[in-house]
Amino acid sequence: MIGVDLFAGAGGFTTGAQLAGVDVVWAANHWKAAVQTHAANHPTVEHVCQDLHQADWSRVPRHDLLLASPACQGHSKARGKDKPHHDTSRSTAWAVVAAAEYHRPSIIIVENVAEMLGWRLLPAWRLAMQDLGYAIGEHIFDAADVGVPQHRRRLFLVCTRSTVPLSVTLPAHAHISARTIIDFDAGRWSLVHRPGRAAKTLERVKAGRAQHGDRFLVAYYGTANGGRSLDRPIGTLTTRARYAVVDGDRMRMVTPAEARAAMSFPADYWLPSNIKTANHLIGNAVPPVLAQHVIAAVCEAA
Repeated sequence: MIGVDLFAGAGGFTTGAQLAGVDVVWAANHWKAAVQTHAANHPTVEHVCQDLHQADWSRVPRHDLLLASPACQGHSKARGKDKPHHDTSRSTAWAVVAAAEYHRPSIIIVENVAEMLGWRLLPAWRLAMQDLGYAIGEHIFDAADVGVPQHRRRLFLVCTRSTVPLSVTLPAHAHISARTIIDFDAGRWSLVHRPGRAAKTLERVKAGRAQHGDRFLVAYYGTANGGRSLDRPIGTLTTRARYAVVDGDRMRMVTPAEARAAMSFPADYWLPSNIKTANHLIGNAVPPVLAQHVIAAVCEAA
């Protein structure tokens, strides 16, 4: 099966597709750093760096499977209540319709945050895809349920050229704890009670210590209170480094290498040396193992 990857980012969807036996031949993203990262890890794939609203779909290779992860910022709660949720970023989903109109692949899988189901233009998007002959199955999966050491609920719109929407189930795996990805000998540690530490962070650490002892995770921002046990999968990673590791009287942020493992990327998967860029790429990615299971299940059922 031949596949292409729209909004390919760091390459989680591509990696998962390859694990499922798909030959991904083309990938695109508008961000140069994402394209460079994808190309470094997938050198045999043809890469394009551009706004996909401007894509010439006639130049995209023939394919059986189209993968797409349109921008989720306009849908995600992680954006915060005070930031605008304009349809500028949400509208990237229309590039999928344009690609589908030209190529009509057998299967299209669109990944996004579950909040996309509340997008006011989703009914119109569905109608456009249905007019092109696609039945659309809506599935929400948590990456932790297939053995990814991270709770990450994501929507997968499975579009097939069939009379009824495809319904797929994934094999259940035992949850993998965050403890398996944390290296207590790595990273840049500082004292919990160093000067300038935010009062809310100190409150979370205090509550976390009462709950979980000396070693645990704590959210550095957001609405979470207290700590998070290392015996659970880590919480959802975002484009900003979110979780800190607490070890007694010291703490540090989760490293990009640990975040890579929490996302189920291979240990040798190349990431930029810039920590902010690496975290952004990882926080935007599709967990490869989740992608692998979804793609394999869809291909088997189709």
